[in-house]
Amino acid sequence: MARKSSIDRLPDVVKAYIHGKLADNKLTLDELIADLQQQFPEEAESGDLPSRSAVGRYGQKLERRLAAIRASTEAAKIIRDQAGDREDARSEALTAMIQSELFESIMNLQDVSNEDMSPAERVGLLADAAKNIATLTRSSVTLKKYQVEAEERGRKLLLDEQKARLAAMETKGGVTDETRAAIREALGINS
Repeated sequence: MARKSSIDRLPDVVKAYIHGKLADNKLTLDELIADLQQQFPEEAESGDLPSRSAVGRYGQKLERRLAAIRASTEAAKIIRDQAGDREDARSEALTAMIQSELFESIMNLQDVSNEDMSPAERVGLLADAAKNIATLTRSSVTLKKYQVEAEERGRKLLLDEQKARLAAMETKGGVTDETRAAIREALGINS
């Protein structure tokens, strides 16, 4: 496996401090390094604090994760508000997010060097990913089938409602059998 970043190897209190400062996004990289040296003078003196480039890389990685979480949260809110979730749209969104994450993980696995991971470990991870993808794909197919069935049920309910309203229409007031037949044809009502 890839070597842990210098930030991941830090004591939890220092790592949490860095996370907080990166999440606040109020300091430049140079200001953050100076702040770390001031807050943790012993670690700074012993050379245990991360380098500027390590903090920069870690900050970019953390920002990508936070952006993905924000996007997922926003997508779930939009789906919940717009879809009412009768067709289980949240599950569809969640499945898509998991598929994206699996794809990114496989891409990252390709970047790992042979010194960091043996071919047997790589094959094992890919086999596990393939099993998870197969399960996810089955789930996705089942969900699509459910969504199609839910849509058909909704259409049938609407059509039955329209039939009932059309049957309840009186012939008074100029609504002739011809007019009712034209309405049936326009709505696709066969009986």
